[in-house]
Amino acid sequence: MNTSIAPPTITIRRQRERAIYNRHPWVFSGAVQAVHGNPEPGATVRVQNGAGEFLAWGYWNAASAIQVRLLSWREDEAIDADFWRRRIRRAVEARTEENLIYEGGAPVAYRLINAENDYLPGLIVDRYGDWLVLQALTMGIEARKPLLVELLDDLLHPAGIYERSDVDARQKEGLPPAVGLLQGREPPDLIEIDEHGRRFLVDVRNGHKTGFYLDQRQNRLLLGNLLRFDPDAQERVVLNAFGYTGGFSVYALDGLAKRVITVDASAEAIALAKRNVSLNGFHVNEDDFVVADVFQRLRLYRDSARQFDIIILDPPKFAHTQRQVERAARGYKDINLLAFKLLKPGGLLMTFSCSGGVSADLFRKIVFGALIDSGREAQVLQTLGPGPDHPVALTFPEGAYLKGLLLRVW
Repeated sequence: MNTSIAPPTITIRRQRERAIYNRHPWVFSGAVQAVHGNPEPGATVRVQNGAGEFLAWGYWNAASAIQVRLLSWREDEAIDADFWRRRIRRAVEARTEENLIYEGGAPVAYRLINAENDYLPGLIVDRYGDWLVLQALTMGIEARKPLLVELLDDLLHPAGIYERSDVDARQKEGLPPAVGLLQGREPPDLIEIDEHGRRFLVDVRNGHKTGFYLDQRQNRLLLGNLLRFDPDAQERVVLNAFGYTGGFSVYALDGLAKRVITVDASAEAIALAKRNVSLNGFHVNEDDFVVADVFQRLRLYRDSARQFDIIILDPPKFAHTQRQVERAARGYKDINLLAFKLLKPGGLLMTFSCSGGVSADLFRKIVFGALIDSGREAQVLQTLGPGPDHPVALTFPEGAYLKGLLLRVW
C-alpha cells in the first residue's frame, strides 16, 4: 500500500500464522501478539509475523472475538474504493454468468454477495427484483457502508437499497441493529419474485433473514422435480415442517402432490404461505396450514399414527454459538426421530441444518443416531446444500453453513 503514513500493524503469534498462510479470513484475538498504531474500529491494518514480514491486509475490531477480517494477501494491493469496487463487480459478474438474474422475463431473487465466501467478509447483499437488501455484519463493513452503498448503486442501479442488519452477529461486533432505507425508493410491503416459474411474495422489511430463504432455491426445485417424475405423485401427502412462507409447499403442489401440510410457529408466515399458494393458482385448504410449535405438532402426528409420503425439515438455526451446539444436536435428533416415525415405508425425508457450528459430518451423525433409535432403515439419495448463488470459499469451511440430506426411509 503506497502511503506516507505507516498503517496500524497487527503482529501474529508464531504458532497461529498457518491459518493466514492458508488464506482463512479470520484472525481471532488469541492469535494477536501485538497491536501497533492504535487502529480505530473498522480500520485497515497490516498483518505481519513476528519477523515483521507481511502476511495480509484486513480490518480491525478489538471488541470482537474475531479481531481481524482478512481482505487481501497481496502486499501491493491497496484497500481503497477501487478494491471494494473490483470485489463487488467480481461477485456480481459471477451471478450473471449463472443466469440467475431473470427467468422467463420475470424478476427473481438471489444472493448477490455472500460475505467471506466472496472475499468480502461481513457483507451480504441479496437481490429481490429491483431492490437490494444489505446486511452489514461487522464493524469493518459498517464503517464503509456509505461507500459500499454508493458502489452498489453505481454498478447495479437498483430501485432502492434497504438494510436488514438486525442479526445476532452484530452484537458480537459491538454494533446495534440497523434497519431502514439506505438509497433510492422504499421497497413495497411485499415484493413479488419469480423462482423457476413459481411466484412468491416477499416481505423484506420483516421477514426472516432478508425476507426469503434464498439458499434453498435448488432444493425446492429438487422437491418439485421428484414429484413431477413420480407416477404416483397425485397420491402423495407432504409435510412441510418449519414451512415459513410456503416455499417448499408451492413446489410440492406444483409437482401435483395430493396434499401438502405446512406447519410453522409464526402466524404471519403461515398467512403469507397461504397467499403464495393462492398466487400460484392452487386452492387454499385452511386445514393444511397450521400455526403451531413444530416439535409439539410432530409429536401429535406421531401419537395419532399419522403418516406422510414426504417430509421436509428445514428448521431455523438451532445453534447461534459453539456453546449451543450440544443443545442444538438434541433438537435436530428429536425432530428427525419424529420424522422417521411419521414416514411411510419408501417415503422421502429432506432434512436440513443451517447452524454453522454443526458440521456436515456432525449433522449426518445426528441423523444416523435418530435413525437407529427409530428402528427404521434409510438410504442417502443425495447430499444437499445451497445453490450456486451461495458459493463457499475453499479456504473457509465455515461458509458451508447449510447442509442437508435427501433420504429414502424404509
